[in-house]
Amino acid sequence: MFALAGSVASPVLHQLRKPKPPEAEISKVRKMSRAKREKLNQTLNSHLSNIHETFQILDQTPPASLDKVGWDEVIKMGEQVHKQATIVGMLWTGETPEVAALEESMAAYFNMLQGFLLLSHGSKVGAGPTLSSSIHASVKLVVDASFRLLKESVSSYGSRNRDQKLTIPQLAGAVWNACSALKKTPATNITAIGRSMTQIAVSMKDVLREMKELKPTSSDPTDPTSDEASNKAESIPENNDNSSDGDLGHDLSSEEMKIAVSVISVVTEILAVIKELIRCITGLIKQEDANKSSNFVDSLEHLLKLCQGVGVQVDELGACLYPPQEIPAMKAASEKISVSIDEIQAVIENLGGTTEAFVLACNVLRSSLGQLNSAAGDSSVADLAPEMQKLAVTT
Repeated sequence: MFALAGSVASPVLHQLRKPKPPEAEISKVRKMSRAKREKLNQTLNSHLSNIHETFQILDQTPPASLDKVGWDEVIKMGEQVHKQATIVGMLWTGETPEVAALEESMAAYFNMLQGFLLLSHGSKVGAGPTLSSSIHASVKLVVDASFRLLKESVSSYGSRNRDQKLTIPQLAGAVWNACSALKKTPATNITAIGRSMTQIAVSMKDVLREMKELKPTSSDPTDPTSDEASNKAESIPENNDNSSDGDLGHDLSSEEMKIAVSVISVVTEILAVIKELIRCITGLIKQEDANKSSNFVDSLEHLLKLCQGVGVQVDELGACLYPPQEIPAMKAASEKISVSIDEIQAVIENLGGTTEAFVLACNVLRSSLGQLNSAAGDSSVADLAPEMQKLAVTT
């Protein structure tokens, strides 16, 4: 009887001692991972919210009474942010890190990022719109790269996707690039505005290159001005690209080609003026350090706006060159350029930064503008001649 009872009970005891299926254990682990990841997400979102609020301070102009922070201090803090990004990346080089380690690294990272933003705000004391925009753009790169890194770090927790974990070192590298770019960010109004003027000049050079691709339809042996105009256009120094006979604009008449040469000369001299202007304002760097008045920065910003306006008129001149050439629009653009150059010269003289080379460049440009207006006037008369002949015949 006891043997029978024992034989019946044995299978029951065996079932009670049987381990749980692996699927249940896996499910339990996954639930725990999700719970931990949700906790990490809550912590992350709290940090992100705080940084978003701090970042909005950058949109505000700091009071003049605030002590100005040197840009070198911002760069040093950026290096600390990079070190924190490296630490986050190293956490994922081996096994999945502990939640406590991730939370600790996030807290240290965001604390450093908070200080970085506050210092960046302090560096904007006395900054004009151009410098402020450069600072804002550079700081935003660091913040955006940091957000991507930390979001991916939290998202990777508990994930079985190995590729996802491999992206973390790459994102840490992106933070390093953003922090390293801080060294190239302009630290003064003069540097920021000078770089913006350089970009305007680069755009003008592109327009000039297109202008130099304009060619007459054919050389008229009875009209020596056709070859002369073409040779003048090619003699003005600029990198010319090889162009095919089928390109747009290869159908200018000899009169149109004369105007094209005049416009090319004008744009070339405008570039010379901007080059000397940048040298003039660069020479005022000591004055910026000593001058706490906003009038100095306002004058620099005004110079930049005038250069931007000249750039718009250069684009207009380029568009007017293609046949049929728009002479009235060309004259209007020439007049606007002349007015802007007069104002640029007046502003730089008021700042005390005029040089002989700058004055000479302005005078040469005025001479080129006069030649353009003369050529455009001759063209208008030439265009009227056939119309006058038609009127004579009809009468």
